[in-house]
Amino acid sequence: MTLPLFLTWLRIAAIPLLVLVYLFAPFDAARPLSAWIFGLAAATDFLDGYLARRWNQQSSFGAFLDPVADKLIVAVALMLLVYSNGDILLVLSAIVIIGREIFISALREWMAETGNRAAVAVSQIGKLKTVAQMFAIMFMLNWFPLWDVVPVYQIGYWLLVIAALLTLLSGFLYGLAAWRAVRAHHKVR
Repeated sequence: MTLPLFLTWLRIAAIPLLVLVYLFAPFDAARPLSAWIFGLAAATDFLDGYLARRWNQQSSFGAFLDPVADKLIVAVALMLLVYSNGDILLVLSAIVIIGREIFISALREWMAETGNRAAVAVSQIGKLKTVAQMFAIMFMLNWFPLWDVVPVYQIGYWLLVIAALLTLLSGFLYGLAAWRAVRAHHKVR
C-alpha cells in the first residue's frame, strides 16, 4: 500500500462521510463541512497522481482506481446537489457530466481493446473541465455567501454550467479522436 494509493482509497472512503454530513448534519454545519470534505478529497486527486509520478509508485491498479474514485465522488456530490437544489439547468449539467464520464470510460475501455488507448488520453480541455467542475461542486456544497458578500453558490452554479459545456466539448473531441483512430486502424488492415 503506497501513499498515493492510500490517498485514492481515502477519497473513496470520504464518499459516505460526505453523504452523511450533507444529509444529516444541521444545515448551518452540513454545507461548509460538505464543501471541506469534497475539497480535501479533490485535493487528494491532485496529490496522489503527483506523488505517484514523483516517487515512481505508479501501478496499473492505481491507474484504474484513481479515475473511479474521482467519478464516484463527483457523481455522488452532483446527486446531492440535484436532490436539494435541482433546477433544470443544474439537472441538465449533472446529466451531461455524469453521462460523459460513463461514455468516456466505455470509450477508453473499447479503445484499449483495439490497441488505441492513447487516442483518448486526457486532454487539456478535460483537465480544465475537471478544475471547473471541482470548484463548482465545492462552492455549491458550501451554499453560504463568503463573508456574507461573495455569492459562493451562484459562482459555483455558473462554473458548473461552464464545466458542463466543457464536458460536451471534451466528450465530442474524445469521440472524434477515437473515430479517427479506429478509421486509421481499419485503413491499415
